[in-house]
Amino acid sequence: MYVLALVTQKGGSGKSTLAAGLAVAAMAHGERVALVEADAQGTISKWKERRENPYPRVECIDDPAEIESMISRLRAEGIWLTIIDTAATTNNLAMNAIGRADLCLIPARPSPADIEAAIPTLIAIRRLNRRFAFILNQTPTRGGRLSEAATSLNSLGVLALPFVGQRNDHQDALGAGLGVTEFSPQGKASEEMVALWGWISEHLLADSRDYGQAALKTAS
Repeated sequence: MYVLALVTQKGGSGKSTLAAGLAVAAMAHGERVALVEADAQGTISKWKERRENPYPRVECIDDPAEIESMISRLRAEGIWLTIIDTAATTNNLAMNAIGRADLCLIPARPSPADIEAAIPTLIAIRRLNRRFAFILNQTPTRGGRLSEAATSLNSLGVLALPFVGQRNDHQDALGAGLGVTEFSPQGKASEEMVALWGWISEHLLADSRDYGQAALKTAS
């Protein structure tokens, strides 16, 4: 099982919207997916209440000590992908989620405030030696600010592609209990989410292959 954690201490970066969108995009490829809500704000739980489709399953957690047992249980049940949506903080629950993640995703809007706010999260991720990628989220369709933000984030680490534009479909889908790929399958927001999930899954599988090869070399 793979574990993705959406983490940053900056509020309003779009973690929950991305978590729901990525979960639904992954399910479209036949993957068994679970969402773990580790945010007292409850955005994912409220989204689930509005959703008619029983999948993806949503689990809520508020005790950092429960992360390990939750992940073990989901793995035993055959879940292929678990996405953890964390609060806008670097509390113990978020740190435990980072520590158990195969890949940490750090959403950031193209603004100096968002990029600066990502630094403490990045420090924590590096301290725990976890893989990570930035996601430029809620981006304008054009402008120098986007290019500057991409350059800044690239200097700090890996930047996932494509950028996720600021489009009404994301909020409308969340309000309807849908993933954006369900809400407007032919829309630009859906196209970006499918491509972003493709980038993430490719890196998850590549990292897994690299780890397996390293383990074989060590064993030999």
